Amino acid sequence: MRMKFLGSTSEAGACPTLYETDRGTIVVQGLAVTDAEALADLRDVLDGEAAVEVPRELITEIARRVLPDGSATAFPTSGTTPTATG
Repeated sequence: MRMKFLGSTSEAGACPTLYETDRGTIVVQGLAVTDAEALADLRDVLDGEAAVEVPRELITEIARRVLPDGSATAFPTSGTTPTATG
């Protein structure tokens, strides 16, 4: 599998970062969610899976760049930036 950098909202190459694969999927690089209450809300987590927190702004910005019609309104900005550890 090969990946192409899509973008990040972090400075100096830090995460979270999104990549597009040659398989038509998106890879998320970021800090793993470690908050016990947040992890308890997840469903059907398989071995090898991890939850990664990504700001809505990053998903919206990347969606604007890669969607054919340029629209991305599914993730309105909240005005706050959450942390990956809760």
